[in-house]
Amino acid sequence: MDSGRWSVTSKTNYWQLITGNCSMDWNSRRLTAMIENALTEDRATRDATSYACIGPNQRASATVIAKQECILAGLGCIPRILDVYAELDGAVTSHYEVTSHPSIFDGIRVHTGQQIAVIQHNARVILSCERVILNFLQRMSGIATTTRKFVDAVEGTRVEILDTRKTAPGLRMIDKYAVRCGGGQNHRLDLSDGVLIKSNHIVLAGGAVPALERAIHNRRGRQPIEVEVGSLKELEQALEHGAEIILLAHMKVADVRQAVEICSRQPRRIPLEYAGGINLENVRSYAETGVDFISVSALTQSATAVDMSLRVVPA
Repeated sequence: MDSGRWSVTSKTNYWQLITGNCSMDWNSRRLTAMIENALTEDRATRDATSYACIGPNQRASATVIAKQECILAGLGCIPRILDVYAELDGAVTSHYEVTSHPSIFDGIRVHTGQQIAVIQHNARVILSCERVILNFLQRMSGIATTTRKFVDAVEGTRVEILDTRKTAPGLRMIDKYAVRCGGGQNHRLDLSDGVLIKSNHIVLAGGAVPALERAIHNRRGRQPIEVEVGSLKELEQALEHGAEIILLAHMKVADVRQAVEICSRQPRRIPLEYAGGINLENVRSYAETGVDFISVSALTQSATAVDMSLRVVPA
């Protein structure tokens, strides 16, 4: 995921997205830096308690256990965190083994009390990495679990659930990967991934028309141009002046349905995204209007971390 950009979906050649691929290159430079930052923040190589209480050569077996039903994401972080810890510490000589059942992998539903992985390693290292391992797994699995709820809620419709850029600072790569593990899709990874003209751009450009004209002239290559509209009048204006994708924002269900009808009469395919105030209670109503995508900020902005524990015993 570190080197990938959006891939074209089957829905349209305009909408470019990273689709539901539950694999992650944990050795990538960006993810390695993320793990280094987490371990350094926790001063993991200076664990005063483990140093004081645990013998330097003691080995342990640690089992990661799900304490609630959830969608798993981030399993591959465990060995990578142990590797990065060893690089930062410079004195780890013990070898580790991380095992999990073949039926356990990212994107799978796990149940309360189910074992996710077993770690066999130096006891001090396990204890020093415990919190970082659980922080990654619990956050990512929380996002994946929330995403799956939204995906399930729109099952049977044409809608695909998208995330947003409302991610935790510095954690976007893992947040968006977790969305894919939950069955959602990634919207723009960053600001360079496409032109999305929103209300502030429109105000500063002097209106939707000059904003669109400048975007069409200045875009890089064939980057898709998406425009946010908040009314049917704004929709008509955006379509008239070359918008290729429409973001319907904070509109009533009836108006969204009418917007779908208007776009269906266009001579070219106009993908439609809806955003604004989406929750599990109303997402299906918007999905049944016929829009192509619904973006949900709650996937990464307010997902609750799932409950997991690390049970450690002498090896």
